[in-house]
Amino acid sequence: MEERLKGLRKSMENTTFSQLHFTDQHRKNIYGKIKKNDEGKEDIMLAVLQILKQEKTGYEIMQLLRARGIQKYEGEEGFLYTMLHELEQDKCIISRWSKSGKKHYHIGGKGTKYLQRLENNSTHKGITLKELMGR
Repeated sequence: MEERLKGLRKSMENTTFSQLHFTDQHRKNIYGKIKKNDEGKEDIMLAVLQILKQEKTGYEIMQLLRARGIQKYEGEEGFLYTMLHELEQDKCIISRWSKSGKKHYHIGGKGTKYLQRLENNSTHKGITLKELMGR
């Protein structure tokens, strides 16, 4: 751990978290939601296709999924690459190899149509960016 972070936890317990009090039920609910990890394949496909509106590498996709709170592939990145391969075989995404040897992915025409269908699906439980921004 970095030297500057060693005292962070103790410092936060003495300042930031000193006024927070959780009941055992609150703690149980919070831990349950953290562990639940119930992202379905459709939710992840939606996120991946949204991310691939701009060209990205597999590593960048993983980082952006993590930033969205999708942790299903933590420690099992091979499953993400399997999904990318399936999307590529279905012609939803297109890939190319860069001169540096990295594989870059971006959404294709079929993927754009599929993304629109997912975003317009009123039964989809996720909140899309369009819904969030009120458009």
